[in-house]
Amino acid sequence: MESVPPESLLDSVSQRLYAIAFVAVAFFAIGRIRQYLRLRHFAGPRTTGFSWLWHSRAVIGGQSPRYYGEVCEKYGPIARIAPNHLITSDPEYWARINAVRSPYKRSSWYYHSARFETGKDNVFTDCDNDSHDARRKKMTAGYSGKENPTLEPSIDLHVKELVTLVRKYAASKASTKPSQAMDLAQKIPFFTLDVISHVGLGEAFGDLNADKDLKDYLKSSEEGLKIGNTAFAMGIAWLRDTPIIGPAISPSEKDATGFGNMMAQARKIVDSRMLKSTEDKSDMFASFVRHGLSGNDLFQEVFEQILAGSDTTAAAIRTILLYVMSHPRVYAKLQSEIDEAVRSGAAPASPGIISDAEVRRLPYLGAVVREGMRIHPPVANIFSRVTPDEGDVVTIDDKEYHIPGGTLVGYSAWTMHRNNRALYGEDCGTFRPERWLIETSDEEAKDRLTRMTKTNDMIFGYGRWLCLGRNIALIEIHKCIFELLRHFDLSLTNPLEPWKTFNSLGLWEIKDMWVDVTLRE
Repeated sequence: MESVPPESLLDSVSQRLYAIAFVAVAFFAIGRIRQYLRLRHFAGPRTTGFSWLWHSRAVIGGQSPRYYGEVCEKYGPIARIAPNHLITSDPEYWARINAVRSPYKRSSWYYHSARFETGKDNVFTDCDNDSHDARRKKMTAGYSGKENPTLEPSIDLHVKELVTLVRKYAASKASTKPSQAMDLAQKIPFFTLDVISHVGLGEAFGDLNADKDLKDYLKSSEEGLKIGNTAFAMGIAWLRDTPIIGPAISPSEKDATGFGNMMAQARKIVDSRMLKSTEDKSDMFASFVRHGLSGNDLFQEVFEQILAGSDTTAAAIRTILLYVMSHPRVYAKLQSEIDEAVRSGAAPASPGIISDAEVRRLPYLGAVVREGMRIHPPVANIFSRVTPDEGDVVTIDDKEYHIPGGTLVGYSAWTMHRNNRALYGEDCGTFRPERWLIETSDEEAKDRLTRMTKTNDMIFGYGRWLCLGRNIALIEIHKCIFELLRHFDLSLTNPLEPWKTFNSLGLWEIKDMWVDVTLRE
C-alpha cells in the first residue's frame, strides 16, 4: 500500500479549507445581496444597504436620536438605516404600526437587548403581542391610580421634599450670601426615584432627604444602560440569551455592586412585601398582585418600574426647565401665570402643593410642558417593530411603498417631533410654547392643533404600546415645574454648555446641569 506524501495531504486539506471558506463567504455575500435588494427602493446613508456599521457608530456615540433625525431629514419620512431596518418620521404610519390591532410586533433585536436578565421579560421587553397584552391588563389599574387613593398625596410629599432640598442651595435676595450652584441633573432623579419607589412599592428610597443616591440605584442604572447600549451597538446583545455565555456576562444578584446588586436590593423589597397582605397598603405593588402578577413576573415589572419610571420622567423635567431657563421671555410669562394662580387661590398657600386638577388648567404651563418634550423628546428609543410575514403597503406623503415581511421599522423621535416642519411650521427648531395656544375659529388651524396634539402624545407611545406610567409622569412634571418656579428663581450657571447628554438605548443620561438658585420672597 502506497503512502500519501505529506505535501499532497497538506494540499488536500488546504483545498478543502479554501472550498469551505469560499462557500461561507459566498453564502454571506448572497445573503447580504438579497437583503440589499429587498429594500433597494429605500434611500439611506451609503453603507446601510449592506452593513450595520453606520448604525453601530450612531448608537455607540450616544447620540443616535440625532443621527436617525438626520437620515429622515435628508432621505425622507421613511429611509434605510441598516440592511434590514427602516426608520420613519411619519406620524400616521407610526400610529398605524402601533394600533391596538396592528399585525406588527416588537423586534427582539432591540427589545431583548433591554432585558435585565437572560431570557426574562417585562412589559417593555415582551415581544409576543398576546403575552404583552396579558401582562399589561394586569398592570393597568395600578398605573392608573384607580386602586391607589394616596397616589397624588404621595407625589405631593416628595414635591415638598424637593422644594426643601433646593432651598438649601438658594440664596435670599435680601442676603449678601451668594447662591450655591446646584446640579439639577442630579437632584431631579432623586425626586422621581423617591416618587416611583413610594407609589410603586409603598416606601420611598429617601434620596431627597439624604441629598444622596443612597442605594447607588442611579449610578448602577447608568452603568447598566451603558453596557447594554454598547452590546446593542456592537450587535452582540444576543450573547446574553445563550446558555453558558449569557449568565457569565450578565449582572447577577450576587454582585456586591452595580446593576446586579441593584436587582438584589429590589428583590429584597419584593420578597418583603409578599410576606404582607395586599390589603395593608393600596399601592401599585398591591394592585399588581391582586390582578395576578406573581413570582419572577412580578419582580421583573417592579424592577422595570423603578428604572423606567424614574429615568424618563427625570429627563422630561430637566429638559423643560433647561429650555425655560434658556428663554427669558418664556420664563417670565410662565412665572407670571404661576404667581397669578397663587394669588387667585388656585394653588394653596405654601407649603401646600397645587392639585393636579388645578395645575392642568394653566394653559401656558401646559404649552410649556408640551413644547419642552417636543423640542427634546425625553424618550428617544428607536422602538423597532417587525412587519407581518405578508409585508405591508403604506402611503406616505402621497407615495406608495411596499415593505417586505420581516423588515424592522423604527421611528425617529427627533424628526417627528423636533424637526417636523410640515406639522409645526418652519420655526419647528425653536422653543415657542405659543404654538400650542391657538385661539381661532379657523377650522384649518383647529385641525392642525389636533394633529399636533396627537403627534405630541406619541412621545408616550401609542395604542397597544402606550406608556402605562403616562399619567403619573404628567402629574410629577406639572407639579414639579410649578412649585420650583413658584419658590425660586433659577438660572443656568454655564449657559454656553448647560449640560452633557448621552443616549443609551433611547434613554438620556444627563449630567452637569448646574443652576444658580435664588429664593423668591
